Amino acid sequence: MNAECRVFVAGGQTLVGAAIVRRLKATGVANLRGLGAEEPCLVDGAAVDRFFAEERPSHVFMAGGPSGGIFANQRRPAELMRDNLLAATQVISAAYRHGTTRLLYLASSCSYPRLCPQPMQETHLGSGPLEPTNEGYATAKLAGIVLCGAYAAQYGAAFVSAIPANAFGPGDDFRPEEGHVIPALISKCHAAKASGDAEVVVWGTGTPRREFVFADDLADACLFTMEHYQESVPINLGGGDDCSIAELATQIAGVVGYRGRIAFDSSRPDGMPLKRLDARRIRHLGWRPITPFRVALAQTYRWFVEHVAAKEYADAR
Repeated sequence: MNAECRVFVAGGQTLVGAAIVRRLKATGVANLRGLGAEEPCLVDGAAVDRFFAEERPSHVFMAGGPSGGIFANQRRPAELMRDNLLAATQVISAAYRHGTTRLLYLASSCSYPRLCPQPMQETHLGSGPLEPTNEGYATAKLAGIVLCGAYAAQYGAAFVSAIPANAFGPGDDFRPEEGHVIPALISKCHAAKASGDAEVVVWGTGTPRREFVFADDLADACLFTMEHYQESVPINLGGGDDCSIAELATQIAGVVGYRGRIAFDSSRPDGMPLKRLDARRIRHLGWRPITPFRVALAQTYRWFVEHVAAKEYADAR
C-alpha cells in the first residue's frame, strides 16, 4: 500500500477498525474511503454495492460486524450471527465485483473448537464443536473465512483471513453487560472504586485463560498481513502471553486502583476453558506485538476515564 491506494476499512468505527484507520494514517496511507458517516451500512447489499461501485477501493480491511461478551452472545445470538453473515457476504462479494486488489477479513478466535488443542493452530479450524455460548457468532465468522477461501479458489481473488487474539484498547465497548471481559472489568472496577463497594463480582469461576492483544498492535499486524501474507489458509494474529480471568481481574483492579475484593459467580458460564493462538506463521514472517500488557491496560483505562467516565459524570450533572 502507498499514499495513492484507495483503502476502505469496513467497520472503521469499531475498536479494531478505528485502530487500523489510525495506523494507516500514521504510515502515510491517507486516501481512506468510507470514513465515519460515509461508511455504508454493511448489512445492506445495495448500499455496499453502490459504495464499491463509486469508490473502487483497491485494499479492504473487513473489521465490521457486531460483537460482544458472553452475556451479549446469550441475549442476541440471532442478531450477532445474522449481521456478521450479512456484512461478510456483502463486503466480500462487492469487493470482488468491483475490482478490489487485496482484502483482509478479520475473523475471531471464537471460531476455533471449544476443546481445541492449545495453542490453537490454523489447521484446527472445523475440527470439533464450537463453544455453545457464542456458537452463532463463531459460525458467522467461520463462514467469512470459508467465503474468502472460496473467492480465492474460484476466482483467484487475493482475499485472505486472519484470526486475532482477544482485542482491547481505546474505543472499546465498556458497557458491563455488552462488552468483552477487559472493558467490562475496567468499567466495573472503576464504578466500584467510585462508590466504595467492598467487592466486584466477575462472571464464572475465574479459571479460564485468555490471550489478549492491544488494538494498536493488532492494527499493525493487520497492515503487516495485508502486505506480506497471501496464502488461502487463515493466519493467527497473536503471540502474547495468556492469563486466567482471575489474574486478569487482579491486574485490572491494580491499574484502576480498586482495593476491594474480587468475587466470582460460578453460576455464570465460563466460555471456552482456554484460548491461546499459535502465532508461529506471523512470527516467521517477522511480526510480533510490542506493547507490554500492563502498559496497554493503563492506556485503555486512561482512555476510559477521559472519554467514558468523564462523559457519564458530565451527563449526570
